[in-house]
Amino acid sequence: MRARTRLLAGAAVTSLALLASACGGGNGATTPGTSNNAGTPVKGGVLNMLGVGDVDYMDPNVSYYSGGYTILRLWNRQLFTYPAEADKTTTSAPDLADGPVSTSADGLTVTVKLRDGAQWNTTPARAVVAADEITGVKRTCNPVQPFGGIPDFNDLIVGYADFCSGFAKVKPTVAAMKEYVQKTDLPGVTAPDDKTIVFKLTHPASYFQDMLTLPALSPAPVEWLDATPGTEFGNDLKNLISNGPYYIDEYTPTKTIDLKRNPAWTEASDPIRKAYVDQVKVTETGTQESIQQQLETATDSADMAFDTFPPATQVPGLVARKDPNLNIGPGSSSNPYLVYNTVSASNNGALKDVAFRQALSTGINRANLIQVLGGPNLNTTLTNVLPADIVGGEQGFDPYPYDQAKAKQMITASGHEGATVKILYRNASQGSTKVFQSVQQQLTELGLKVEGVAAPNADFYTKYLQQPSVAKRGVWDIAIAGWGADWYGNAALSFFAPLWSGEPSFPPIGSNYGFYANDKTNALIKQATEAKTQDEAAALWAQADQQVMADAAFFPITNPNTANYKATQVNNAVYLPALQQFDPANVWLSSGKQGG
Repeated sequence: MRARTRLLAGAAVTSLALLASACGGGNGATTPGTSNNAGTPVKGGVLNMLGVGDVDYMDPNVSYYSGGYTILRLWNRQLFTYPAEADKTTTSAPDLADGPVSTSADGLTVTVKLRDGAQWNTTPARAVVAADEITGVKRTCNPVQPFGGIPDFNDLIVGYADFCSGFAKVKPTVAAMKEYVQKTDLPGVTAPDDKTIVFKLTHPASYFQDMLTLPALSPAPVEWLDATPGTEFGNDLKNLISNGPYYIDEYTPTKTIDLKRNPAWTEASDPIRKAYVDQVKVTETGTQESIQQQLETATDSADMAFDTFPPATQVPGLVARKDPNLNIGPGSSSNPYLVYNTVSASNNGALKDVAFRQALSTGINRANLIQVLGGPNLNTTLTNVLPADIVGGEQGFDPYPYDQAKAKQMITASGHEGATVKILYRNASQGSTKVFQSVQQQLTELGLKVEGVAAPNADFYTKYLQQPSVAKRGVWDIAIAGWGADWYGNAALSFFAPLWSGEPSFPPIGSNYGFYANDKTNALIKQATEAKTQDEAAALWAQADQQVMADAAFFPITNPNTANYKATQVNNAVYLPALQQFDPANVWLSSGKQGG
């Protein structure tokens, strides 16, 4: 997910959006969102996290990936976020805010008050103020690396679209971008005083407080304007000013991240993070299999996973033996899914042809893909855009039931017999690799030629999917991606605006990696976004869902639960769907097993 980031995102994660080793509930799995352990918390020690890849960007206003969100949880705070509390892990709660949002009677003015005590770790430390929120929102559409979820709020915040249009024309140098941010007003976000943020909206948005959980909408200190947004920003540690319980002491991309306690942070100012451990070390050079083995042996140097999950093939065994360190967590995602590259130059533009995409969707056996992802007991089949419980009352439908013979006829009718299809996947992920292998076999049986395009986790989004030129050159035709709700609550918008809303959602600004565009879909998204009631919106989202599927923009597979595993010494391991992971900001380590 997301992201979701995610995500997963998705993610993102997620938003945005890791390809999880998908799984569901079963005997031995802990209740989602609760602690595996009880007892008196022990402070101190080093939390060692193990991963297979890196964050997308070490930049809160840009990051849109669940690995990035996991690290941000430790050093960066949002106006609202999700607490590590049972039954509340998908309910937005005040973080930097001093209480819930205040909304005007017409729904067009939203006011947020900041709490006392939150500080940046500058020298000397200084308070987080309302003007920092303005800076943060402005940075999201920088011309170097804009945030991938901008379609969520591009037309919602008054003046934001115009501000971003002007920003896109600015020379992408630090000096030019800083000058534009500081001298150009954004009328939809103002700060009448240091403690008050006022958002002006173009239409009512009942989900606005939930949207403010996005790290991209975090306040930003003025120092962040002295660095290039995105990857370069993260490599220049002097600009990584922190307001969370930790700060980044060392960072070697794709290798290690070392976080130490932030002296400017106080527990009294933070209702979300207990920050029991003194230090967090992330090692990013492992594999799914080796990390799982280390976590099961409970060595001092292996406490939690960072951006990976138990291999799908091992989850049934963990469930069967009722392993207390396994957690099965719920999600609201389409993860993984196959996105079709509608602008690929390969095979005389075969993927541009909706008839060919429909033929592919008819000829892919979803049941086989679910089997390699852990089987039907570990996955909820997804055959359309929206997973259940996103807006309420979703009705699943399947426009492309598997029919190999029919698919062959459709391919012949489309005139693309014998086409070569290139599939982009992550070779460090067991799930992604197995899905690729299964799809490869199935498409070969349809008479097509299939080539794999293997990508490291750290490059999958940043160097492939977020680069428009890569898609247009036909480097890939199908990508194995994943998507999760950007927020929880009324979140249908976060599936349609970033993914299927035409040009505003094209990379690098959006996450419409296959460049899908249809005016009918765009009109339905706009109507649903501006609907006066949730029931009216739900009916319009359903129509948009039907249109995206009729156009065969992608092939959904599953809305999975997520398996996470921790070492025995890790206590208070609470699963956060927004991270697809246990919350590292609230765990504590048993005495005598506090790492190093």
